[in-house]
Amino acid sequence: MPHSTYCNDTRTYWDRSKKQCVSCEKPDPGYEVTPNCGRDDHGGIHESPHQPCRTDTFNDGTGLFFCRPCTLCPDDVKTNCTTKSDTECHDTRTTSFPGTTALSSTPVSAAVWAVPVAFIALLVICTLILFKIKRGRCTEKCFKRRPSFTDPGLDLVPFSPSNNKDMKDILTVDTMAAPLQTVLDNLDVLEDLVILLDPDTLGKKNTKHLASHCSFPSTWITYTYSMKDSKSPLKAVLEGVTSRNPDWTVGHLAKMLKQMGRNDAIAVLAKLKSGPPEQQYF
Repeated sequence: MPHSTYCNDTRTYWDRSKKQCVSCEKPDPGYEVTPNCGRDDHGGIHESPHQPCRTDTFNDGTGLFFCRPCTLCPDDVKTNCTTKSDTECHDTRTTSFPGTTALSSTPVSAAVWAVPVAFIALLVICTLILFKIKRGRCTEKCFKRRPSFTDPGLDLVPFSPSNNKDMKDILTVDTMAAPLQTVLDNLDVLEDLVILLDPDTLGKKNTKHLASHCSFPSTWITYTYSMKDSKSPLKAVLEGVTSRNPDWTVGHLAKMLKQMGRNDAIAVLAKLKSGPPEQQYF
């Protein structure tokens, strides 16, 4: 919960001598700042200015005030995330072909296999890329509109145990690439998400869990829910996330909802309209 009534930015605190909000000292790797550096407007200290990153979050010391969620990878192709470094996704599997050994252990006498093996591997990769582009119906426009977008990998997990649809069959590539701000701008979609996620429903994860996935401290979450009558906690979370991470997309939100088992909320995101940049998300 914020400690200052003067400084809305929780990365700052009220300096009584300067009579203005000043920035907190940036934390060391593995830590993040506490609200208003733990200080109130009268010089009182309520908690340490920095606190360790939560599980599955990290701060690598690159000038960040808050810890960020660790990147998700398939279990067999990752190096675990630490509080000081993000997950490293890499393929630990080595491809072997009949009559050959892995390239990493190929003896000099078998070097003649290197060229045909590499050529075959290149053909396979090109075929998979063309198939994925065709299936996703993605045109050149969708990549030009969001050049920073990378596939969150949601299609690796079935959408529901009761069907075999991939996530990209529910959310188009355009929708997943849309800025997270799109959800806040679309009042109909936002209202449906608020109805689904804000209530405390037995057996279902809600906005509190989403805020935790986004590395908001428990004190902040409790404070946000105490103000529920005047402002939706979900809206507060989304506004906070877009402020911290302006490059986040709808795909990032869908990935966290998938982790929470809230496929009903993911289905609401499918209502976001897609189209040319100048015509969509209004």
